Amino acid sequence: MKDGKYVILCIDDDKDVLDSLGVILENNGYAIATAMTAEEGLKVFKSVDPDLVIVDLMMESVDAGKAFVKELKLIENKAPVYMLSSVGDSLASNVDFAELGLTGVFQKPININTLLNTLKLKLK
Repeated sequence: MKDGKYVILCIDDDKDVLDSLGVILENNGYAIATAMTAEEGLKVFKSVDPDLVIVDLMMESVDAGKAFVKELKLIENKAPVYMLSSVGDSLASNVDFAELGLTGVFQKPININTLLNTLKLKLK
């Protein structure tokens, strides 16, 4: 937490996605930290100690999001981690969520109500 607000780390190589997530989250009482690459995301993660992470699956390389999540698992991350994906149902057959340490997946374009309801449930 920062200043009494839960900190959400959002990692995506699409600035428009980061901007829209920022507006949604900040308008609903959350603090936001952002990164545009998996490497930058790991540095930000270590510096802000977020309460929840949302990371895009495909960024600078196809598996950048998966690699980031694996790194979090190695450093024994305790924060819920959600993958942000535009690849749809085929993702379930390609990614073992439990093995990666994911809490869940948000589909692009993200449904605001689903996002906010999930945050309320996970951040108590």
